[in-house]
Amino acid sequence: MNFWFQQVRIENEILMHLRATKKLGAEVYLNEPIGKDKDDNVVTLQEVLENNERNIEEEVDVKMKIKLLYEKMKELLKDREKTILELRFGLGGYKPKTQNEIAKMMGISRSYVSRIETKAIDKLAKEIKE
Repeated sequence: MNFWFQQVRIENEILMHLRATKKLGAEVYLNEPIGKDKDDNVVTLQEVLENNERNIEEEVDVKMKIKLLYEKMKELLKDREKTILELRFGLGGYKPKTQNEIAKMMGISRSYVSRIETKAIDKLAKEIKE
């Protein structure tokens, strides 16, 4: 009997050890290497997380440019031009569509969609540069 109890105790110790190491296997440390960059330098998770954060100035700048773009679209573009840009690039809640899809929706040729798109982008670019 004493041998049987010892065997059960050992089995329980092994199970507890396996459970404990299984939990540790899921842990990730910020300073552990996760790979190498193109120059063969070790990269850590912390470095990746630090590089992906935009600073507040960049965030504000992007939002201001988006707001300006929408204002200029309303101000400069004809309805058809605005609609084509919204559909093409997924603006205003639309999903991005191909020129062919837009052409079928509007009952015009794909090349005409392309010309309207190019003209509208040129108008916006010229106005925003000034």
